[in-house]
Amino acid sequence: MHDTSERLAERLLSDGQKSLDFFRRLTPNQWEHIIYTDGAQWQVHQVLAHFVSSEQANLQVIEDIVSGGAGAPADFDIKLFNELEVSELSQLSNGILLVKFEKLRQTTVQFVLKLNDLDLTRAGRHPFFGIAPVEDIIKLIYRHNQIHLRDIRRILES
Repeated sequence: MHDTSERLAERLLSDGQKSLDFFRRLTPNQWEHIIYTDGAQWQVHQVLAHFVSSEQANLQVIEDIVSGGAGAPADFDIKLFNELEVSELSQLSNGILLVKFEKLRQTTVQFVLKLNDLDLTRAGRHPFFGIAPVEDIIKLIYRHNQIHLRDIRRILES
């Protein structure tokens, strides 16, 4: 059974609010914890920047697929994209990133609410999934954030 656009939008809205609440409760010291030690060694701040960049990128992929496009380019380098986008967005304050994430999530929710059942089954290229239906890409948006938040909690609780 497939989810409806309304149900997917509810999940996005709920997850977005949980993410915002989580980040807003962090102390200044917690923002500085290193969460990922490979590559650029992301602190909590960089993970939030990643939320912003991935929200925008996933929305663009979904919009392209729904309008009849192929989705992400076949040669899209997700690792390079993440490094460049997070590096750039990390220059912004936590507060600005939270506002950007909240606005982007609202935009995503509003777009998803306009999708019909046919739109949700349209498939296109996603940089992580490969060829996938729009419904799965939408689910990835909130599941992706849940995974990162779980990783942050593990580090902060250790």
